[in-house]
Amino acid sequence: MARRKRALTRRQVLRSSFAAAAGLAVVPRYVLGGRGYTPPSETIHHAVIGVGSMGRGHIGYVKRDSIGRLLAVCDVDAVHLERAAKMAGAGCKGYRDFREVLDRGDIDVVHVATPPHWHALIAIAAADAGVDVWCEKPMTRTIAEGQHVIDAVRRNGVVFRLNTWFRLHGNLYGFGSTARPVKKLVAGGLLGWPLTVRVSPYTGFDWKVRMWSGKTNASPEAIPKNFDYDFWLGPAPRKPYFRHRTHASFRGYWDYDGGGLTDMGQHYLDPVQYILDKDDTSPVDVEAYAPWPPHPDACGGWGQVTLAYADGCRIILESGEWGKQDTRGKPYIEGPKGKLYKGFKTDPPELAAKVKSLPDPEPMISDFNVSVRKRRKFGLNEVNGNRSNLLLHLANAAIRTGRKLKFDPLKQRFIDDEGANRLADQPMRAPWHL
Repeated sequence: MARRKRALTRRQVLRSSFAAAAGLAVVPRYVLGGRGYTPPSETIHHAVIGVGSMGRGHIGYVKRDSIGRLLAVCDVDAVHLERAAKMAGAGCKGYRDFREVLDRGDIDVVHVATPPHWHALIAIAAADAGVDVWCEKPMTRTIAEGQHVIDAVRRNGVVFRLNTWFRLHGNLYGFGSTARPVKKLVAGGLLGWPLTVRVSPYTGFDWKVRMWSGKTNASPEAIPKNFDYDFWLGPAPRKPYFRHRTHASFRGYWDYDGGGLTDMGQHYLDPVQYILDKDDTSPVDVEAYAPWPPHPDACGGWGQVTLAYADGCRIILESGEWGKQDTRGKPYIEGPKGKLYKGFKTDPPELAAKVKSLPDPEPMISDFNVSVRKRRKFGLNEVNGNRSNLLLHLANAAIRTGRKLKFDPLKQRFIDDEGANRLADQPMRAPWHL
């Protein structure tokens, strides 16, 4: 197990340091640490699985980390793998099969940067190997997969980071800051309750619906020799290859992702969940306005989705790319006492000035190295991350079924709707299973 190996290394270094202090051995400067040196006991060993454009971004994260060392990269596309290995540099080995990476026994953190249909399987396998997980968004491809990831993280005592950061330290679109000032405005009761949050291009959020729509009339193509398409499909159904199904444009196909909604949704909606204090619950009603019938394979257009909580709070998603919605001039958040617009402008205007005097939200760990070394939960983890993950899949379920759905936040199942529940818990292609 990676954790056990790291503990042994620390003991060995401590013994070496003690021996050096006693004049019994000569120890290299880098082993003792100190200014300009990171001792092996403090180095965090990383592996990146899936090294397309997003995965190469993760390679950059590790290379910029003074205590990080990249030991492995993995991809089923030989061209991607070769490019990533060159980027990673000396001391990093390339793999085609992620299971060989986890079998090494010296990896501390695995980055899951594959398409979402692989997220749950790889995250669970990493947790079972005792390896901490840094997972791309969306957390999983289905609702049921999320609970399996939570269970694996819990039973193995690993830490999990979801790679969207706007509740923590990123720029909340349209507001020039993190979500924390908005959180203070809401928690202080300045807008009243319940609240309606509108996430649309006019409030600062581009859903990229057309960009990530799938092709419905593509012809089969020859599979490139450098690409293991069968392994890329993994748990997804076997379907004829054409390039648009894979690599960046996989987002446009239900088997692997969920269109622009799941590409951007966790960036946009996780801060909303945080602002509304909904980390421990989910909406109970969801309804969509979208073309009917949806294509069974390719993600397509939608106009509006409304997610309603039991207490009356609502999140309204508007794509601006289908139908006749015109929400120009509408606020980002609206309550019975006031409104909040882009640029942190409020109605009435004096509300914005009052935020500075309000108490700050409870701090969260925003440095994953702290979580890894101190064994403490990252700010956006498998539990609250799964709740914002659910928002995406609830919205897509309403788009795909074409009807208003009722949801049980505790059981995480749709009520009296087996069609929707089949979307929530989908079988995997053998031999893959949860």
